[in-house]
Amino acid sequence: MIVRATARTSLWRAAGAAALAGLLAACASLPPPAVDRTESHALADTGTTRLARAAQPALAEQTDKALILPLGDGREAFAARVLLARAAERSLDIQVYIWHGDSTGTLMFEEARAAAERGVRVRLLIDDNNTSGLDPMLALLDAHPNIELRLFNPFAQRGSRLAGYATDFSRLNRRMHNKSFTADNQATIVGGRNIGDEYFGAGDETNFADLDLLVFGDVVREVSQQFDLYWNSPSAYPAAELLAGVMPMPAAEFAARVRQVREAPASAEWLQRLRDSPGVEERLRGRQGWERARTRLVFDDPAKVLHPPERKDLQMLPRLKAMVGPIQRRFDLVSPYFVPGVEGTEALAALARSGVQVRVLTNSLAATDVGAVHAGYAKRREALLAAGVRLFELKPVEIDGAGSAQDKEGKEDKTRSFGGSSRASLHAKTFAVDGERIFVGSFNFDPRSAQLNTEMGLVVDSPALAGRLAAALDRVSPGAAWEVRIGADGRLEWLGDASGPLTTEPQCGLLRRAGVTVMSWLPIEWML
Repeated sequence: MIVRATARTSLWRAAGAAALAGLLAACASLPPPAVDRTESHALADTGTTRLARAAQPALAEQTDKALILPLGDGREAFAARVLLARAAERSLDIQVYIWHGDSTGTLMFEEARAAAERGVRVRLLIDDNNTSGLDPMLALLDAHPNIELRLFNPFAQRGSRLAGYATDFSRLNRRMHNKSFTADNQATIVGGRNIGDEYFGAGDETNFADLDLLVFGDVVREVSQQFDLYWNSPSAYPAAELLAGVMPMPAAEFAARVRQVREAPASAEWLQRLRDSPGVEERLRGRQGWERARTRLVFDDPAKVLHPPERKDLQMLPRLKAMVGPIQRRFDLVSPYFVPGVEGTEALAALARSGVQVRVLTNSLAATDVGAVHAGYAKRREALLAAGVRLFELKPVEIDGAGSAQDKEGKEDKTRSFGGSSRASLHAKTFAVDGERIFVGSFNFDPRSAQLNTEMGLVVDSPALAGRLAAALDRVSPGAAWEVRIGADGRLEWLGDASGPLTTEPQCGLLRRAGVTVMSWLPIEWML
């Protein structure tokens, strides 16, 4: 299994390629949105499905609250999606930013196809930024009578994404970052994970620490309405319009690929985990690990990608702020791509100066997969620390599929490329307010999430879940993260090594540190 560069890395490579526009051939244009494009909507008459029946006893006890199961373990998150797909009887709606054609991605495509074979209506809404090389497989799936595939904000040139970026960068720089996985309009998974090996603990080189929520209750219908809004938006193109000249992958070839993945020795452990996982209905009967809490959905309008970033009325961030309410005592933030900018830095600093305990966990330079993003964060560190914000940076720990971590002790890893990643990288996007409310979703604390991409997430009024996040930050250092402070001499120092405080970015060489410094001088913060 080969771990690919993340989509954010690919965006940066594409941005650089945009400067070469004059050297590239003129690109094709998108077909106009089909006048007769058929609208479709979530199925409402699913109250007698097996998922609905399984959840009804628990939901009946407190009808105004959702049932929530946190999915912090990568293999458990993969199993939950597979089990939802297998339990679906009427519909399966999947919305995602990245869907790799690797081992877990292939198996998830197979689960969608198998559901369609049972008569389930399957709608796949995939952002087109990372579908390069997948067109034959996508054409095969879209050809199934019970599967409809739409690509969000697609590339007209299917064979050259760099050419597309070079000639249409302003449009293609706007992406759908939302993630939801909904079965029968009764259960959904919302959070930070895309579909690919590194998100489910199956990567050989990199695995992402991430968080999703499996949810039952009325908020699921809100997630479905959000899906419908994106599905029927002008930016969602039926795949048939874009793949008209693509030869679908032969069904026998796809079946052979699925068989190869299942039989590979590297797949044995996490496929066994799937077989050992209790079904969704069994989980509901046992109720172990479930929370019951008021849960609200917040999301960007899909029209956000068609309008200037100044259109605040299309953005979820103002609504998210209103939804979580004033912050009075504690703010715990986990953000892998933390770029607060001038306004965000001042807002967090003001909170800290007012007496609010503010803690932030993000990736260290050694753990990040995007050096440019770290540059946008690093130049704000001193201002945040001076105001009293506590900063923690994830170490390049080894994380196995079960979610356990071991500190990677030793010298600098000289095998990593400048834009590459360590063995583990933070990918969860979550924050808790006053130990009472928690947000889990796709939103990064950065300008790209706020103004360019579309995002979504859930706000849960749960002291238990908020408390778990606070407890995790309580114990994250020194084992899994360095705490950054301003030392007695006024320089930054990283605490968390047995050898004592470090005064340079840990486990990173001079070239990598210098590159980040140079990028911090560039006027690129708006697109990080």
